[in-house]
Order: sequence, then C-alpha cells, then structure tokens
Amino acid sequence: MDAKERILRQDYSALDRPEVLELLFHPVRMNRTPPPVNCVDHDIPVGDGVTVASRFHLPAEKNAPNIIFFHGNGELAGDYDEAGARFVERGIGFIVADYRGYGWSSGAPSVTAMIRDSHVVFDYIRERLAAEGRTGHLVVMGRSLGSAPALELAAFRHNDLAGAIIESGFANTRPVLSALGIDVDSLGITEEAGFGNLLKIGTFTKPVLILHAQNDQIIPISEAADLHAESGSASKELQMIPGADHNNILQVTGPMYYEVIGRFVGRLGRPARRKKSGVR
Repeated sequence: MDAKERILRQDYSALDRPEVLELLFHPVRMNRTPPPVNCVDHDIPVGDGVTVASRFHLPAEKNAPNIIFFHGNGELAGDYDEAGARFVERGIGFIVADYRGYGWSSGAPSVTAMIRDSHVVFDYIRERLAAEGRTGHLVVMGRSLGSAPALELAAFRHNDLAGAIIESGFANTRPVLSALGIDVDSLGITEEAGFGNLLKIGTFTKPVLILHAQNDQIIPISEAADLHAESGSASKELQMIPGADHNNILQVTGPMYYEVIGRFVGRLGRPARRKKSGVR
C-alpha cells in the first residue's frame, strides 16, 4: 500500500476519544464582533447544521496570492487581525478559518471533524475567491495544531495549491500527545493511528517553507527537521527562529516574519492551467 492509499484509509477514531479530545483541543468561545475595516467574515457550512467562522483579509488586487491559514490551539481567527493587515500591505490575501466550537463557530471539535472540515473550508474559500474574480494562487499554511489540516490539504489538493507553509508544526503524533499529558501507551495509540503528517508532507512536491522556534517547549525543533527531511518537495526550506519558543515567534521575529513569508509566497508562480478533458 503506497502512502496516498494509507492516507485515504486513515481512521482518526483513536484520537477522538474523550481522554484525548479534552487535552488536544482548547476551544475559546467568543461572541461575534464586527470585523476590522476591509475584512469580511464568513460562516462556512461544514455539515449537520454546523458552521465554522472565517475571516477574509483581501487586498484590492484581484491577482494577489492568498494564504489559507489554520491557526493553533487556543487561538481564534480574530487573533490574527494584525497579521492579516500586514500581509495585505504586502499584497497578499490572508484567510483564517476557525474550528468547530472555536469563536462563534458551532459544534464541538474532534480530529475527524477538523480533517474533514478542512476540505469543505478550502472549497468554500476557493469558490468565494473565484466568484469575486480573484485569480491569485493559493498557499496553505498551518500553525501548531493547524499543521494537521494544512498538510491534509497539501496531500489531497496538490493541484490547487502553489505551496505550503508549516509553522511550529509536528511530524509525529505520539510525542505531541505525550507532551500534552495524554498517556498514549495506556490508550494504545500507535503512530499509525495518528495524524499522518509525515506521510502527507511526503506526497506534496510543491515548494514548502517550514518555520520553527529554536526553544519550542511543546513541539521540539526535531519535529520540524523530520518534516523537512520527509518533504517530497525539491524546493523546501527550514527556518529556525533563534531565541523563540512555541508561542512567541511573531514577537521575536517582528517584521522579518512577514518578509520571509512574503518572499516565499512571491516566488511562487501561478498554477498551471488545467487541460480540458474529452475526446478530440
């Protein structure tokens, strides 16, 4: 069985037990608030009457590239309002999606839902951008927990993406769960029953940028090294942020954060035109 087949058959039920979910997800609830100027909020239907919140930071240029961003645990789309404004200043769209149970999203988070919802969210965003005549290429980005849905899309939406960015992401599931206080041995959670991030990044051949803090106390930088080593891309870059930890990369790097990501996104070309199918 090849890597793609293994990913297709992935069953996340071992991660959806209450003992795991209560430590893996820390949803922060908040009432709906008006978005910043020049931003638009969308409630994305993901099924069963559930919607997840998203915030679109879009520049005026219709051909601007767009980053689709999945945030870390305990964070919300609104936490990235300043980041969105900074990216827009650089001519880059920045679209942040919450998870079930976060912000004013409905439902409750689970691993299975997060992975499945990533595809629905991606399709919704892509369709909305197309409806507005926006033709810029798409880049998926995930931070920490968000590296899981980001790499899911990298594996399965390869033709729709120009590149992927992983910030403070994890390669292996068991060490991350253990760091959160989950007894993976007593629960019988194997690496094969995990997120499969290593398998997924191995199938993605478009350019990859990996950012990771030198002193990450939750996800050690060795995880970033593993992702970099297993990446299937011939154009992959690992940037270590000296002196930073898991939660302060933005504060430590300052404007350089946007410069590095902006430079990476700016190097990406437009996706190739799809050939029309049919018999000539």
